[in-house]
Amino acid sequence: MPSFLFISLLLSFIHFSFSLPSIGVTYSTTTTTASPPPDKISATISTLKIPNVRLPEADPSLIKAFAFTNTSLFLSIPNPLLPAVAANRSLALRWLYRHVLPFYPRSKITLISVGNAVLDSVAEQDFTPYLLPAMRNLHLALHELGIKKIPVSTTFSFFSTITTAFPPSSAEFQQPAGDLIIKPLLQFLEETNSSFLINLYPYNLYRLNSEIPVGFALFQDYPFNFRDDLVTGVRYFNLFDMMADSVLTAMAVMGYESVPVIVAETGWPSGGGEAGEVEANEAYAEMYLKGLVRHLKSGVGTPLKKDGVAEVYVYELMDHEGGNTDNNKVKGRKWGILTENMTRKFNVEFSSGVKNYGLMGIFLFLIAIFYAFP
Repeated sequence: MPSFLFISLLLSFIHFSFSLPSIGVTYSTTTTTASPPPDKISATISTLKIPNVRLPEADPSLIKAFAFTNTSLFLSIPNPLLPAVAANRSLALRWLYRHVLPFYPRSKITLISVGNAVLDSVAEQDFTPYLLPAMRNLHLALHELGIKKIPVSTTFSFFSTITTAFPPSSAEFQQPAGDLIIKPLLQFLEETNSSFLINLYPYNLYRLNSEIPVGFALFQDYPFNFRDDLVTGVRYFNLFDMMADSVLTAMAVMGYESVPVIVAETGWPSGGGEAGEVEANEAYAEMYLKGLVRHLKSGVGTPLKKDGVAEVYVYELMDHEGGNTDNNKVKGRKWGILTENMTRKFNVEFSSGVKNYGLMGIFLFLIAIFYAFP
């Protein structure tokens, strides 16, 4: 019995240690042109071997199309619904009856975001007072229906949430939203075993700061292609890690460093945008995606957190006629990994790999064999 227990614990440790961040993609249906049939979208996702899909509009026909596919679905409730869901739990139940209950668990729904980048829309309409009450009501409604394995969170934008990425050790949440909105929300996430969701675009930060070398934003291994955080002594080799560690630092300042982080959106445009956006091209977009995937599959995490981020979602699956409209209100950028007619632009393998622990992995495996066959 002790030998069996030891082997079980050892194999569990090996399985846990070999886990890597999941890499998914966003599929948005907000477009003036007709969208492809849901079954075609589902089949395309399966063909591309993409394990996770984020559906910002949570179209029921799309959710149904992913039944029995083993593709994890990340749903969202649009910002305009937040006041109603916050005011009345029965409306939260009504949303679940339409978008979750008819399909779960055949469709593998694993996460729900209540709103997206709410702080970005404060000037137009302030949804922030409804954010946490809506999240609580949806969480309670799920439990009322006996669904306890779908966590609830919300999604923030890096630029309206974090003070700085240079250096990451100086990052904090912007005030007054940090204390009034984000801190109680982090407490809710910790209590409910949920994750902090952030939209993180190195492209946009690169565009705002002319001192950032493009190779640093594109995961390129050039000589002297690094930046040092002089406070911590940590050396950074890419902009993605700097931005991720800025988020982790801000969370640690508030005492919630143990809450997992999910990058809900990231990407690099392959064209379009405003005049002068010469970096929005297919060559750079492919370099960014390949570098991102290679970095995540390496299992090294970020300099401040060996486990790194828990999941990453690339924005987005396909281009739309006239270009995609991103969260920074720049029309015409083409963020898709597929063209409008759903042909591949890039040769990027999204499916999860196996973390290579080298000699340590072999050593642990041999110990397991030794105890299994004395």
